[in-house]
Amino acid sequence: MTAPATSYLLERAWVDGAVHDDVLVEVADGRFRSVTLLSGADAPAQANGSTRLPGLTLPGAANTHSHAFHRALRGRGGGTGRRREQVYDVAARLDPDSCYPLARATYAEMLAAGYTGVGEFHYLHHQLDGRPYADPNAMGHALIAAARDAGIRITLLDALYLSAGFGAPPQGVQCRFADGSAETWQERVAALVTELSGEPDVRLGVAAHSVRAVPADALEELQPFLVNGIPLHVHLSASPRENEECRAVYGLSPTELLAEHDLLGATTTAVHATHLDAEDIALLGATRTGIALCPTTEHDLGEAIGPARALSEAGATLTLGSGSHAVIDPFAQMRALERAARPAELLAAATAHGHAALGVPDAGALTVGERADLVTLALDSPRTVRTGRDEQAAVLAAAAADVTHVVVDGRVVFDGDHTAVEHDAAAAVDALWR
Repeated sequence: MTAPATSYLLERAWVDGAVHDDVLVEVADGRFRSVTLLSGADAPAQANGSTRLPGLTLPGAANTHSHAFHRALRGRGGGTGRRREQVYDVAARLDPDSCYPLARATYAEMLAAGYTGVGEFHYLHHQLDGRPYADPNAMGHALIAAARDAGIRITLLDALYLSAGFGAPPQGVQCRFADGSAETWQERVAALVTELSGEPDVRLGVAAHSVRAVPADALEELQPFLVNGIPLHVHLSASPRENEECRAVYGLSPTELLAEHDLLGATTTAVHATHLDAEDIALLGATRTGIALCPTTEHDLGEAIGPARALSEAGATLTLGSGSHAVIDPFAQMRALERAARPAELLAAATAHGHAALGVPDAGALTVGERADLVTLALDSPRTVRTGRDEQAAVLAAAAADVTHVVVDGRVVFDGDHTAVEHDAAAAVDALWR
């Protein structure tokens, strides 16, 4: 039976690439049933009985790159080398029971910031000595449960990890990441596919941790997923060292190695893509490969941001992630790339393009038939007051703290109480370090 419709009168809303006053949307069964641009002084009367959302309403953003457990490292600094040690320290402390509250708090913070979907790049699979849990997907299930309870859609990107670096065996906490062989990884992921069948708010994607961690012959095992349209994500050229070692072993750049194994394309997303040469950019553009840029993560680590403008001009599709969660704020991510694209293009990268990269192509726009995601920003905060009240205000002025209302698939999941979100995050991080 069709659920009764809920209607919202949006004071201002970004529809079809432009901001309009007085937009009436009807939501039924989690999707937009109608989107109407009202006009005239009687607009409120036409929306009689609707919930009014004052401010600027946007489609929900998609966080295309997340490592939820890295949230525990916010503000600890240290650069790339030191950060790796810190990540290993946190990874050694986690089990399914402690992973859940940390991930739930992280996802709740995302919702409060305006994200309605997340791609969780999941590589923390096993026990500390590398042995599987009784349920080999226990850690993945903890992440899915955390997302479900927070209210955010999740695409679990289960990562293949076999080597500590171009053939070197995993050591120490790295053993938690590794499945031993591509075949064992496939079996574990196949079980997830069966278990998640029919879950409306969960998608399964796959990942190659990096060309450092997945030998070339194992890259072939990713092909069947691409053929079936399942999203593939991969850390790519995050450091000059990765490029140098890849050329020393294979005589190719990481991008060229992926191309040789037919792993580039519209359903592939390259994460970071920081250190690319002209040939790499041309390859990624020609294949319409997605690029997940994580500007605040790069800033936190003292790294450069990938060549966004050049990639976009070459034909690659830009999306945005928060990676290690130094900052969870889609507006900060967009602002960091302001020189690379216009505000409307950045909003598309954060919304429709991001959801598509997570295997959810029917989200990210206020359009009939699309998933009913709404994110409303206050236009009277210290940051947004006296702005142009349009998409430029969102990209150039707003912050996560300005989000007052979030709807995911027609359900209200955030009502503006940022204090509760902050309390949950503090409790989860404190519990981990204790």
